Amino acid sequence: MGIFPWGRDDGRESDDGEDSVDDEGGSVDDGDVPPSERHPDATLICEFQDGTLIVYSDRVRIERVARSRFDDKTIPADEISGIDLAKGVTIGYLQVEQLGVPVDSGGLLSDPVNENTLHFGRGGRDCASEARTEILSMARG
Repeated sequence: MGIFPWGRDDGRESDDGEDSVDDEGGSVDDGDVPPSERHPDATLICEFQDGTLIVYSDRVRIERVARSRFDDKTIPADEISGIDLAKGVTIGYLQVEQLGVPVDSGGLLSDPVNENTLHFGRGGRDCASEARTEILSMARG
């Protein structure tokens, strides 16, 4: 059986009723609070199929959906080396290229899947393009 990006492979249930933990180790109980209220200082927020991309002036945050096999993560601007954006015919992706994290190029008929990649449908193309521009300008200083 294959491992899919939306299924955890570490034996954990994806909805265990436990509160998640933020970057500082504190408990997070987001409930139904929209991302714009959880991240008021963000410059851009894009909600994609497998997570939410939050762009700040000095970092990028990826918050994964519960079914993802990847954890939430924060990438400091000085670790971002580039952005790979493919709008795709039906599904596109945005991959944050981070120093020390191998870039996944996907395959002949598949998109890349790694901890820094988010996928989106046609409705997410504009936000993904804005995110690419915003992240590259922030990462380059």
